Amino acid sequence: MLTTYDYPVARIVSETDLDSILVGDSLGMVVLGYQNTQKVDMEDMIRHTSAVSRANPPQLIVADMPFLSYEVSKEEAVRNAGLLVKAGADAVKLEGGQEVADVVRAITKAGIPVMGHIGMTPQRYLKLGGFRVVGKSDAEFNSLVEDGKALEEAGAFSIVIENTYADVAETITRSVSIPTICIGAGLSCDGQVLVIHDLLGLSDVRPYFAKAYVDLKSEIKKAVSNYVHDVKSGEFPGKENYKDRAN
Repeated sequence: MLTTYDYPVARIVSETDLDSILVGDSLGMVVLGYQNTQKVDMEDMIRHTSAVSRANPPQLIVADMPFLSYEVSKEEAVRNAGLLVKAGADAVKLEGGQEVADVVRAITKAGIPVMGHIGMTPQRYLKLGGFRVVGKSDAEFNSLVEDGKALEEAGAFSIVIENTYADVAETITRSVSIPTICIGAGLSCDGQVLVIHDLLGLSDVRPYFAKAYVDLKSEIKKAVSNYVHDVKSGEFPGKENYKDRAN
């Protein structure tokens, strides 16, 4: 699973063996320049989900429900989940465990598949005391295991486990019968997810658990520099790049 936020990247990804696309609210940080994901709203998520879906990828499209789009009431949560499905999502993802089980139940009852998300939940980074590894204490460990069980019981079809200790993710995975997807939580989950900007080497700050498979930032800078050089030197546009009535 990888995050994807726009049409051209979705077109490229659609031609790979990737299993699933996450239109993540991480777009707030890697695309829109926010310091966190809390500023992302439904309008942002609908716009980017629509763009990705227009590429018609064969992968499962999961769209994040942004901060405060599902916490106020179950009715509002169902309504907002429906808007994301209408925008092209096959499923929605929301953050939280036991405390959002009733919301997961309501959305799935409405016929919309839900992916859970526990561990380090970015929308709740203030409550967690910052972006940190979760699950060190016995209390956190046990609570996360119960979160996983609660999400499965509520009807979630899978769970993202983010930035926990590896043994925590392993225990959760063994405790539920639905697939788990790790990001910064070791090898024991059924799948992995990364932010595509991290994978492509475009991020200014890359988390310790991410891996860059290409240095696309350097390639873009090189291409722009070559363009500037060619324009200033008169090499671009060349005769092949424009039309002349005399010819």
